[in-house]
Amino acid sequence: MAEISLSTPLDTRLIEQHLPAGEALAVFNAAYPGAGAVVSFLGNVRPDDTVEALELTHYELLTLPGIESLAQQALDRFALTGVLAWHRVGVMVPGDPIVLVAAAARHRRDAFAGAEFLMDHLKSASWLWKREKRADGWHWIEPRAVDHGDRARWE
Repeated sequence: MAEISLSTPLDTRLIEQHLPAGEALAVFNAAYPGAGAVVSFLGNVRPDDTVEALELTHYELLTLPGIESLAQQALDRFALTGVLAWHRVGVMVPGDPIVLVAAAARHRRDAFAGAEFLMDHLKSASWLWKREKRADGWHWIEPRAVDHGDRARWE
């Protein structure tokens, strides 16, 4: 496996293949030895008896710049020392990692808030489209009302 190197203080990526969560978190943690807290969230494709696959497509000109903007907002708003925001695109199967965010800060509350802010925005981002493959074909999945509510609380 290739060694992972990070951009600091922000590392944002769209990943078309395997998302190496454990390795990324180890490198992220080592990059911020002065952090009092490192908080991470790893989202996986939920196992479901009816879902065979999940596909994420995106608008290339907006997706990475959008994630970069969110990461910068989190860095500034919560006094973070580092942010990692990686998102898979393409076809995945249940159990595959889909998103990884991490926030480093001097204090735990800032790190928790930063990671939660990122996920609440990524969950309802308009530049990522999701569809599920079931026995009867592909079905588009819209963000739920609760996802929009979670995002709105940060406004």
